[in-house]
Amino acid sequence: MTATLRDSNKFRQSIRIPAVLLGLLLLATLGPGTAPSAAEAKPGAEARPVVAHRLAVVLDPETGLLSATDYMSLPPASPPTLLVQLHQALEAEVVGGKARLERVARRGHLVQYRLFTGDDREIHLRYQGHIRHGLDAVREGMGRERQQSLGTISPEGVFLTGYSGWYPRVLGSLETLALEVDLPQGWLAVSQGAGPSIENDGERVRVGWRETAPQDVLYLIAAPFTLYRESTEVAEAQAFLRRADEALAARYLEATATYLARYSELIGDYPYAKFALVENFWETGYGMPSFTLLGPRVLRLPFILHSSYPHEILHNWWGNGVYVDDAQGNWSEGLTAYLADHLNQELAGKGSDYRRDQLKAYADYVRDHQDFPLRAFQGRHGAASQAIGYGKALMVFHMLRMQLGDAPFTQGLRRFYRDHRFSEAGWDAIQSAFEAESGADLNAFFEAWTTRPGAPSLALESVAVEPLNDGRWRLSGRLEQTQAADPFPLPVPIALLDEHGAASELLVAMDARGADFSAVLDARPARIAVDPRFDSFRTLAEGEATTTFSNLFGAERGLILVPADAPPERRTAYRKLAEAWQRGHAGWSIALDSERETLPSDRAIWLLGWSNRWLPTLAAIGDEQGVFALDPAQRRLRLFETEHVERIPVIGTHRGAQPLGWIGADSAEAISSLARRLPHYSKYGYLLFEGAAATNVGKGQWPAGESSLTRWLSEARPTVMYPPRPHLLEATAEQPAVSSTAVASD
Repeated sequence: MTATLRDSNKFRQSIRIPAVLLGLLLLATLGPGTAPSAAEAKPGAEARPVVAHRLAVVLDPETGLLSATDYMSLPPASPPTLLVQLHQALEAEVVGGKARLERVARRGHLVQYRLFTGDDREIHLRYQGHIRHGLDAVREGMGRERQQSLGTISPEGVFLTGYSGWYPRVLGSLETLALEVDLPQGWLAVSQGAGPSIENDGERVRVGWRETAPQDVLYLIAAPFTLYRESTEVAEAQAFLRRADEALAARYLEATATYLARYSELIGDYPYAKFALVENFWETGYGMPSFTLLGPRVLRLPFILHSSYPHEILHNWWGNGVYVDDAQGNWSEGLTAYLADHLNQELAGKGSDYRRDQLKAYADYVRDHQDFPLRAFQGRHGAASQAIGYGKALMVFHMLRMQLGDAPFTQGLRRFYRDHRFSEAGWDAIQSAFEAESGADLNAFFEAWTTRPGAPSLALESVAVEPLNDGRWRLSGRLEQTQAADPFPLPVPIALLDEHGAASELLVAMDARGADFSAVLDARPARIAVDPRFDSFRTLAEGEATTTFSNLFGAERGLILVPADAPPERRTAYRKLAEAWQRGHAGWSIALDSERETLPSDRAIWLLGWSNRWLPTLAAIGDEQGVFALDPAQRRLRLFETEHVERIPVIGTHRGAQPLGWIGADSAEAISSLARRLPHYSKYGYLLFEGAAATNVGKGQWPAGESSLTRWLSEARPTVMYPPRPHLLEATAEQPAVSSTAVASD
């Protein structure tokens, strides 16, 4: 999965910054419109005022010129003075009436105006100018970089968001849209809502879009697209491809139908008339209302259809259907990741692995000085913020589900969506919805998990087994939260296995530093495991996680050793890889392997190349661990019991507590490819690639050992197998737990 795809709503969040006042030039086909009131937009809600835009836009991609007119219909109760924003290059004027504009401030590429409306509620603006910003690189961690633009009108395509300032945005308002775009022959435009209506006179193309539901921000995308469309039971599925590809479009249209139906049934009616896949002209993964903007390489990756694509579709419920109240933090990324990414993994039987990966990412990337509460999360700007705003947040929703049960959890989701559709909402509204549906007091849970940083650490103590007079057995013990910070309210599942292999589970609800628990079983207990499926957000205990590349990419200090005796071209390529990864990380340094008399033990280390003089150190670790073996002379790797020749191995391991990584590439082309690609494989412990393009042909994590949160309690060692839980789509009621008690105590 690409970093840009995981960042879709971070960008959406950034462009929610109050946009801009656009202005002037109107097509005769557009007349004044009527804005719905806040009550019409969502009955009973406190809503921002709604401004109706009727926009006619003419685009000249060759010159970057935009010419437009806007009839803005203001709500009846609008004040006589409004603040609006527009791109600095757009010259605007009021056409007719008593309204007038006064420039008051510059905000980067945006200009703020005061709009004196007088008695007018229909404001006619005309404006034009050039918008053409380049691509800026945004670093998001070691070796990870993406590109973004403030907005552009160019021969490659048109990319205009609310933050581009392409239309006159009334600050503090929501908006509806009636849009007609005049384009060169062969081009199409995309925006939110229903459409497109297309007229073609042989010289120019006019494309129309309409959205009557209040919107947080408005978008305009255009390019020489081929349009594919297909009706579904929920909404129209569309695909706008820059390169015609009927087979690719068909796969996306089918996936769109599947996920629109899934989420409509799970949450509530889809809020838009269509969902469109739109191909961008650089690599992006943005989620807009009723469409997603994916880069040309990204959208052709086969796994995207059922990994990141459903994430973007689901954002039309969370983030683009219920808007984020920025004052309370961005909850939408965590909830979207939970109901899209996590749910797909759960359906594949890999939910516990996915949750463990979230806990490990938090441990590897989030340092104390980088941590913050969920209410402070606005958007992703690196691995640490992603581990909090996506990973920790989705785990909070998972713990809420574990605590309440699937039926109340699902009902809470539906209520939250129903009550706040097309309006802003925050964590307080989420809490209220789940309390209303479950009848539970969730104040302590939400207070702790949304306002405090950090994670609890668990210890299993005082485990005892005793036979009962009726032939059954009692197992008892105590859970302790051992972190220095105050305890968290924490639902903790405990899995039990008897000597016949029968499994059961109890849920301990910790609301203090410690909690005693007990359970009665029909046969002698053989094993106890605390949270073996990683259902609780916490620090990983000893033995629960093995070394992955995130240990290296998340390290604050490190050394990258370039092979001195490698051929010049290969040595230069390794040096470029090292410099790309080191950039922005003052704690990392680069050296030739020949420049070190000893291998430091106080920092993470990357060894580069088959000829690296320190490779015997790595080979000795492999021999000791028994999971890999290296033969540098033959360029041969044995991984577990399989020999690999003419493959490019990448190994992540450890020397004591020190993370150690190695890359064995033999061509400059492969090294260049790995420099970009490896940071996106951070959850793995070993990788195999082949060819100059470094195509991945193998990946995995090292086997974990026994956890300090488990105990064997008898001579019998039955196979450890836990019965599957119902996934969220099929579970309609809580599953009964084994007879148990859990008593909180200090």
